[in-house]
Amino acid sequence: MKHSHKPAVILVSGGLDSATALAIAKHEGFDCYALSFDYGQRHRFELEAADRVCESIGVTDHITIPLNLRAFG
Repeated sequence: MKHSHKPAVILVSGGLDSATALAIAKHEGFDCYALSFDYGQRHRFELEAADRVCESIGVTDHITIPLNLRAFG
């Protein structure tokens, strides 16, 4: 593993693609900051999966931002 200690913001949805991107960034030595969006999705397991992935990989911080999609029409 490389040790760059540079910060990286990774969007984490709880799916395989974002989990892979996060794992690669962590493996490359980045200090990973995970960002998820709660847009009122019916399947809350997506955000729960994002939490588990972030905990497992060991991110520096994981923030979930509430997003009201109705504000966009």
